[in-house]
Amino acid sequence: MTDKQTEPRSGAQEQQKQGQHIKPQPGNSGQARENRARMLISCPDGPGIVAAVSRFLFEHGANIVQSDQYTMDPEGGMFFMRIEFDLDQLPVRLSSMEQDFEEVARHFRMNWSIHPLSRRKKLAIFVSKEDHCLVELLWQWQAGDLDAEISMVISNHPDMGDYVRSFGIPYHHIPVTPETKSEAERRQLELVNGKVDVIVLARYMQILSPALIQPYRNRLINIHHSFLPAFVGGKPYAQAYDRGVKIIGATAHYVTEELDGGPIIEQDVQRVSHRDNVAELKRIGRTIERVVLARAVKWHIEDRILVHQNKTVVFN
Repeated sequence: MTDKQTEPRSGAQEQQKQGQHIKPQPGNSGQARENRARMLISCPDGPGIVAAVSRFLFEHGANIVQSDQYTMDPEGGMFFMRIEFDLDQLPVRLSSMEQDFEEVARHFRMNWSIHPLSRRKKLAIFVSKEDHCLVELLWQWQAGDLDAEISMVISNHPDMGDYVRSFGIPYHHIPVTPETKSEAERRQLELVNGKVDVIVLARYMQILSPALIQPYRNRLINIHHSFLPAFVGGKPYAQAYDRGVKIIGATAHYVTEELDGGPIIEQDVQRVSHRDNVAELKRIGRTIERVVLARAVKWHIEDRILVHQNKTVVFN
C-alpha cells in the first residue's frame, strides 16, 4: 500500500495506473479474530462425543459460535466435527487448553487439531503457462475473499512474473526438463518446506514426485480439468471430445502418488453438445476450473475439510 493520501481513492487510482495492485485488508480482524479458533475432530462414532466436547469448551470459558457434525454410521462408523469458538485471551491459554483436551481425545480415540484464526495459512501457488486459475486466486485474495497469505508463486515458465510481482508477491522461475526435474524439485522444496502451509497447483503441468508430495500430505491441492474419475492424465478435453460427452467438468483434489487419484474436494460440471469442438470445450472448462479450484482452496484455509481414507468430508 502507498502512504495514506488526503483522498484515498486517488491513491488507489495511482496504483492501478502504475500497474500495481492493492493488497487485501485482513478480514475479521482485531480482538474478535485474536480470540477465535476452529477445532477439527474425527474419531470412531459413539455416544457422548458432542456432549464431551461441548462440556470441555464450556468449562474452559469458550463460546461456540458455529458447529457442524457428520457420522458415517452405519457405513464405517466414523464421526466428524468442526467447531468454531471464541475464548478470551486465547493466545495465552491455547497451549494449556490443548494439553487438557488430550484426556477427552484419548477417551474417544480422536484425531484432532485446533486452528487459531490469528494464524493465517501461507500459500505457495505453482503454475505453468495457463493463467486463469492463478488469476482467479489472486483476484479473490486481493478482494479479501481468501483469508490467507500468498507467500510465493513458483513456475516452470517466466510468463507470469511481471503480473504476479505487481501484487507484491515473489515469483520464482524454476525451469523443468526431464534432465533437471529432480534438481528443480529440490529447489522448489527448499523454497516451500517449513515456510508455507499449503501448495496449490493452479494448472501446474508437471507430475510431482513423492519427495514433494509426502511433506504436504493433504495440504497439496490440484485442479484437474475433467470430472474425475473420468479422463485421468493428459489431454482430458480431447479425450472427452473423442468420447462424445454431454457434460464436462473439473475436479479439485488433494495430490497423492496416484496420478489424479487423491481425495476429491470439489467438482462442478457444464453441459456441452456435439457442436462443441476441443477448443470450445477448453474455453468452457476454464471457467469451471478456476471456480472449482478457488472453492477448494477457500474451504481448506477455512479448515472445512476432513480427510478419511481416500474421501473428504467438507463442512461448507
